[in-house]
Amino acid sequence: MEINKTNKFKNFFKRYGVIALAGVFVVAIALTIAFTAVDRGSEVTTNTLQFEEPMNNAVVLKDYSDTELQYNSVLNRWEAHLGIDFTSEDTSVLSVLEGTVTSVTNNSLEGYVVEITHSDGFVSVYSSLDANVLVAEGDTVAKGQQIGNASNTATNEFTEGNQLHFCLLKDGVEVDPNNYLDLQNK
Repeated sequence: MEINKTNKFKNFFKRYGVIALAGVFVVAIALTIAFTAVDRGSEVTTNTLQFEEPMNNAVVLKDYSDTELQYNSVLNRWEAHLGIDFTSEDTSVLSVLEGTVTSVTNNSLEGYVVEITHSDGFVSVYSSLDANVLVAEGDTVAKGQQIGNASNTATNEFTEGNQLHFCLLKDGVEVDPNNYLDLQNK
């Protein structure tokens, strides 16, 4: 008699097992949707940062390149160029976004350097400024505020004349400034 009950049980699952599994699957999907549902009535907003150009009427001397090496004639070597070099008749250098000045330094290769920390993990770095830097560490700056003037204090690129070497970092990693600045006609 016991063997007969086992056969009936097997026959039941042979006939209806797929339907039972499908039912379990539908219940699992329904529970997943119920637990992850978002209030569809609330408005979703995104804050897109609008970056200012670091110089007015600037021309790009040397573009960003992290994959193709560029020759640096001053240092006599091939290297990645993890920033954009700008020049302009107006040498004013402007903050690309509001933020806080986190450092003002001077070194022989990059000249006078200003680093500004912005929201959303962005940091902008302005190199080859002249000695008359207009901001100090801890200052809060507005978007478009002048922070200094482009010069040739960066000895690693002094043959370029008065220029700004501009770098942008996102969460501590260099990123291509072209993805954030409107440089279509530069």
